Amino acid sequence: MSDRYQSFTQSAVGRMLVKNLGLPSPASLERYAEGDPLVRGTVLVGGRGRLAESLPGILASLDIESADATAEGASYKGLVFDATGLTDSGELVALQEFFTPVLRALDSCPRLIVVGTPPEAVTGAERVAQRALEGFTRSLGKEIGRGGTVQLVYVAEGAEAAATSTLAFLLSTKSAYVNGQVVRIGVHGATTAEPVEDWAWPLAGKVALVTGASRGIGEQIARVLHRDGATVVGVDVPQAAADLQRVTGELDGDWLTLDITAKDAPQRIAAHLKDNHGGVDIVVHNAGITRDKKLANMTDERFASVIGVNLTAPERITAELLTQQVINPNGRIVGVASIAGIAGNVGQTNYAASKAGVIGLVDSLADQLTDGITINAVAPGFIITQMTAAVPFMTREVGARLNTMAQGGLPIDVAETIAWYANPASTAVNGNVVRVCGQMILGA
Repeated sequence: MSDRYQSFTQSAVGRMLVKNLGLPSPASLERYAEGDPLVRGTVLVGGRGRLAESLPGILASLDIESADATAEGASYKGLVFDATGLTDSGELVALQEFFTPVLRALDSCPRLIVVGTPPEAVTGAERVAQRALEGFTRSLGKEIGRGGTVQLVYVAEGAEAAATSTLAFLLSTKSAYVNGQVVRIGVHGATTAEPVEDWAWPLAGKVALVTGASRGIGEQIARVLHRDGATVVGVDVPQAAADLQRVTGELDGDWLTLDITAKDAPQRIAAHLKDNHGGVDIVVHNAGITRDKKLANMTDERFASVIGVNLTAPERITAELLTQQVINPNGRIVGVASIAGIAGNVGQTNYAASKAGVIGLVDSLADQLTDGITINAVAPGFIITQMTAAVPFMTREVGARLNTMAQGGLPIDVAETIAWYANPASTAVNGNVVRVCGQMILGA
């Protein structure tokens, strides 16, 4: 679905009105297509810390060209600054000294990353300095413009070699609609990463369960995981059987129709995965519903049904798969939360509660999982789907523009983030909630 406003701003009349009236001017975001290199251009690396020496080698392993010094007339597609060596607030000026001289030398849709030490892992002045990095990156994310993104990656001591999959994602066009986010590596559980033989096909031999896979975001998740090599098992309600069979058929996958809130649903899913696939490597809890009403007008059925589908079912299915040991070692559990679960939304007390609960599920399990199994969540903002196309025009426009990129995201933006979590090399990426929202102005 096209963004008519964005198309208008790129016309001669639109450019004039944007300039004269100060209207939002959404950039055309670069998104990954199968076969593309991760980065088209050079990434400038700077800073002095635990990753300074290893960063060029990590980027080289991903076929990303890097430089460690500026060259006259050069332009850059990405900037990576190692701030793990900053131990007091006076040293924060190093951020300005690195970024300011090269911000005007950036290509379109640039990727900027600051690497730090988790503040909770250090004390005193160093903790102060490391916590300050979040304010810096979130603010720069709102300044960068031109489709650019800025992220903060906290890497625990000993987890330096496990940062590869995260750098690959955040430097590439796969993270087009992810901006102003904080990622923690090695904070919960493992500090190492599994090797990946082929970065173009990292999920080869893996089995992925995707609920709500028949359309919209769920369909795109299934397609991206298949693109990366996984065998997809799609789950949806019986009413969606035709669409589900169409999608999984096109992906040479498998399907199962059931109501995930049914009492026996977790057992049926577990049995299907064991009997037909010998287990599962990736579990994506995408299925969700809305039943919006202000709380004063909310019925018991509306409230309970949303909690049941969006939260209780993922809890029960996850518990059953773990209890029966259906999830293979180095497996992945991914929940689909929402920006509504972080910031709240009028008329969505039920939906926001369910999505905040998904974040709670991540928090509750991140330190309990074993065998390299991880749990993370995505929190989408305004994503353009058939469902949002039915939203009244003005409501839709406000939702789409109320972020630093001044546009709505696409289902593939959510799917790419999930594929990063699913990567076997993301073993140390655990307990994270990443917002796929273009850096919402409110609540993000």
